[in-house]
Amino acid sequence: MKIFSPELVNEATRVNHVADLSHATIGETLLVAQYLEQKTGIPFIRMDQGSPGLPINKYGIEAEKRALDSGIGSQYPAAAGIQELKEAASQFVKAFIDVDITPRACLPTVGSVAGSFGSFIACCQRKSYPGMGKVLFIDPGFPIQKSQLRILGIEWKEFDIYPYRGEALRAKLEEELKDGDVAAIVYSNPNNPAWISLEEEELRIIGELATQYDVIVMEDLAYFAMDNRRDLSHPYEAPFVRTVARYTDNYLLMLSASKIFSYAGQRIALVCISDKLFDRQFPAFQQRYHDSGVFGPTFIASIQYMITSGCTATTQYGYAEMLRLSCEGKINFVEDTKEYAIRAQKMKAIFLRHGFRITYPKDVTEDIADGFFFSLSYPGMTGGELASELIHYGVSSINLDTTGSLQPGVRACTSRMRNELYEVLDERMRQFHEDHKDN
Repeated sequence: MKIFSPELVNEATRVNHVADLSHATIGETLLVAQYLEQKTGIPFIRMDQGSPGLPINKYGIEAEKRALDSGIGSQYPAAAGIQELKEAASQFVKAFIDVDITPRACLPTVGSVAGSFGSFIACCQRKSYPGMGKVLFIDPGFPIQKSQLRILGIEWKEFDIYPYRGEALRAKLEEELKDGDVAAIVYSNPNNPAWISLEEEELRIIGELATQYDVIVMEDLAYFAMDNRRDLSHPYEAPFVRTVARYTDNYLLMLSASKIFSYAGQRIALVCISDKLFDRQFPAFQQRYHDSGVFGPTFIASIQYMITSGCTATTQYGYAEMLRLSCEGKINFVEDTKEYAIRAQKMKAIFLRHGFRITYPKDVTEDIADGFFFSLSYPGMTGGELASELIHYGVSSINLDTTGSLQPGVRACTSRMRNELYEVLDERMRQFHEDHKDN
């Protein structure tokens, strides 16, 4: 039996102006879940929004307090970032990725959302001819990035990687890149929403083709080192985080503090640009901005500064301290975030016990890791039907088709799960399966 009647769910969608619950955005789903919870007092299993569910890192807070007490709040922060953060970022990339990027090419942004917004502009405007600056999404992916392109008026291509894992990725990428109209490739690794991870050979393929077709790879590392199948917690020691940066100079890495340090409320991230790309000159930039046309300086002064006019100085000091202590082994952020994997294991077991399956179950050679997200399907249901039906059982999620996926299913986030809710989830999914197993 459903916990929330169709009449009550319809009321929640109507009041919150949600046109179609089966294709609702994260924000719309959140509003419906909050309305139903507040209206009835019945707790929801919140799998919709990927907001951190762990305590904020105390070292960042303390460093921010010291910075504010020093009086820096009276001065505008440098557009390129404070030197302490730039140096800490360079060391962090070396310590955990084993890639060399100089401090000058490590740039703070107001979260990775602002970082990707500026990066899309820079990557696409470097092209001299109209229509040659499209973005290619390796989906499923983060829906907000496509919303950014709508705002910017930038066209994109996309494909679901599900049938193109391993060597099959090469032919598919060449098919998308052969016309020469793609300026950037974007993906997250580990992946939001499916938690798949690109393997080494796939990153090699992407890197080689990015060089061949002069495409910039925007690698979103929001869930940095959260692939728990390997111990990535030791700075300056293998194994290192996998990256396309080993296989091309055409890359920028987006590193957010939101998940690995639970620092989401402070809106701080980094865009770390290959030094060779940072120094490349593009005539299209010279013509548009009347500056040197060099990628790095144009990105900083002519693009990113116009979006945020710099990042809050105290937050930069907080991020710098957390990165520095991680490189020194005094913070083990990898161990801190393992709680998400524990939650994923428990949640998956419940869903699988009650007739669900994992939509994206494998990488090329391994089962996917447990972590911040996973994907779910139920026999005989589209993703929209499943997302809508789960709401009636007090479970909120989002349809995978809003992420560019062609597979029927929903995204599940582990961040808001609490110990007292596992039994609740188990009972609700038992009832869900009982109501739907003969469909």
